[in-house]
Amino acid sequence: MTTGAITSARPRHSLRVRGESRRLGDRTWLMGILNVTPDSFSDGGRHADAGRAVEHALTLFSLGADVVDVGGESTRPGSVRVEAAEEIRRVVPVLRGLRDQGAGLLSIDTTRAEVARAALDAGADMVNDVSGFRFEPTLARVVAAAGAPAVLMHLRGDFATMHEAPRYRDVLGEITAELRESLALAREAGIEPSQLILDPGIGFAKNAAHSLETLLRLHELHELGRAILVGPSRKSFIGKALEGPAHERQFGTAAAVAACVLSGAHIVRVHDVREMAQVVRVCDAILGSAA
Repeated sequence: MTTGAITSARPRHSLRVRGESRRLGDRTWLMGILNVTPDSFSDGGRHADAGRAVEHALTLFSLGADVVDVGGESTRPGSVRVEAAEEIRRVVPVLRGLRDQGAGLLSIDTTRAEVARAALDAGADMVNDVSGFRFEPTLARVVAAAGAPAVLMHLRGDFATMHEAPRYRDVLGEITAELRESLALAREAGIEPSQLILDPGIGFAKNAAHSLETLLRLHELHELGRAILVGPSRKSFIGKALEGPAHERQFGTAAAVAACVLSGAHIVRVHDVREMAQVVRVCDAILGSAA
């Protein structure tokens, strides 16, 4: 088995966001999580009100978030899907409110073309699709038409079935192969490869052992030639290691975030922006020293 290693040569990538070039790799970006849902696994219901959601997102930016990811549908195991109209009702007022406040980069966390189109029109800068364009291939065409960056995550099955005895012979090899398929869908839709970011899908269709091995071998994903995003924050694999609930996983999350950065992640998606900003700054300093 290939083992992980600190990477002193994290590849650099450039994204084009609304006509402006943004560089990835000089330092680690923080993506702050904003769930405007009643049932997300860690913070469901806390920011369901649009006004409170806007206030929280602005706080995330002030604490160091480079981008805030707004989601209107829970992707927790066993979650029940909501209608697209309800998802739009939840996210669009928040995105508009943040644009009115002059907020920074905004991402829409959705698997639906209709929701992404409404969100981009309301001010979202990029799309984060946990299905990797597999649930709705038309979403890729929406992204292509907008010229927006997109995050393609690895996922098997759907939200209801993804944790039913996931099996892998070679977890990183299979994640890499299946992300290649998502990249092909993006290419067929006309999305420029440089606009794509890959996410191995920690905790999605993976048990704790799969997630841990994915972090250990994360550097292998660089062979796909794209920027890497990882979202380990408060995930169940941390809870299994610590034997604690989601609200007691901050230090475990810090350890996972450090592993991600030292293995070459360009972006980490987190709830606790203030604390994880310190973690990534120290890890970036280590990488700078190694270089």
